[in-house]
Amino acid sequence: MDILDIIENKKKAKELSKEEIEYFIKKYTSGEITDYQAAALIMAICINGMTQSEILNLTISMAHSGDILDLSDISNNIVDKHSTGGVGDKVTLILMPIIASLGIPVAKMSGRGLGITGGTADKLESIPGYNTNLSIEEFKNNVKEIGISLMTQTLNLAPADKKIYALRDCIACTNSIPLIASSIMSKKIASGANSIVLDVTCGKGSFMRNKQDARRLAKMMNLIGKWAKIKTSCVLTNMDEPLGYSVGNNLEVIEAIDALKGNMAKDVKEVVMNLAIQIMNLANFQSNTFECKKRILEVIESGKALEKFKELVKKQGGDVSYIENPEKFEKAPIITPVISEESGYVEKLDAYKVGKAGLELGIGRKEKEDSIDSRVGIIFNKKIGDKVKKDEVLAYVHANSAEKSIECVDAIKEAYKLGNKKIAKKNIIEIIN
Repeated sequence: MDILDIIENKKKAKELSKEEIEYFIKKYTSGEITDYQAAALIMAICINGMTQSEILNLTISMAHSGDILDLSDISNNIVDKHSTGGVGDKVTLILMPIIASLGIPVAKMSGRGLGITGGTADKLESIPGYNTNLSIEEFKNNVKEIGISLMTQTLNLAPADKKIYALRDCIACTNSIPLIASSIMSKKIASGANSIVLDVTCGKGSFMRNKQDARRLAKMMNLIGKWAKIKTSCVLTNMDEPLGYSVGNNLEVIEAIDALKGNMAKDVKEVVMNLAIQIMNLANFQSNTFECKKRILEVIESGKALEKFKELVKKQGGDVSYIENPEKFEKAPIITPVISEESGYVEKLDAYKVGKAGLELGIGRKEKEDSIDSRVGIIFNKKIGDKVKKDEVLAYVHANSAEKSIECVDAIKEAYKLGNKKIAKKNIIEIIN
């Protein structure tokens, strides 16, 4: 068997056999297949797609490219949550401490930014000292001791996916349904959770631009979950505009801290509540929606959720004083207002344009080797449906240079569209079990 033959087959839109997929995953993981050869195959998959059988075989091969984590000694009811990515998506930072404070064990591996979408691991690492690179033993001990651990994907768990994930980001192959489904579910199979709730984002700021593609992805991941005997639920959420009021690593952590104090943006609250209810249902914790909401609000209002976040940060080496006093987070040297040139109602705040602008600021990576500037980002004063007067501030750009600030201000102005009528926006599109 030869990688060139496999590339040729996929280039011609032929179905790859289980053996061909296993060969590729094994040889690429070991370094015998080069990045440029893997990139050629990934591009062919992105263009020609994969059959259901190919997707299942790719998921299984990637999951078994490293260790399969056994968490049964902690609990037989471990929950995980994953988002397909979005602009301003800080949900994990808010949701998972809430879940852990309810007494449901959380063992979560989080990814880094991909394309215009932010990564939870990058956000956590903006907290000074926070260690996302734990050993498996440390990861398990944290869940045993405090009920929660959030880390990056280790080299031992689904290493093939880790390599492919980084490569996809640099060759414009981030929006392939087969690659997204197999990437997410291979990590979940390897990470040992019994239940998974998937936030499938849909809109301009996500990889799934329309509901049809989002449903296809959700149904494929549900199918893989059933095959792997993992309870799976998918929530389709709106990502036409950025989620919450901030985009950028430090800024999103600060917003998450504020949310855990009870000051949650309306759109963030709707997503967090719905995902939390699904998790509670899958974990057999509570099935009554009213009671679920009541319990969630109790742990926020009592401060238990915020304390659990502090506990997590401290346990993984982070400086808790930044959580207690968010003013300590380093600020960007240049903060510039984006001024409205007209009056009206916000009709559109294009998440894709915001994501691209953020990428230019340094929020994410254009290439694998790029470093992230945790200080930079955008804070929005006005979102869809809000009334705006001429000369009001729409947003603030946090930049590390005057040149980037000017470019970003112009890009954010382009992202806004004002109209004469107030527009209602719904964040939860559909729940697929």
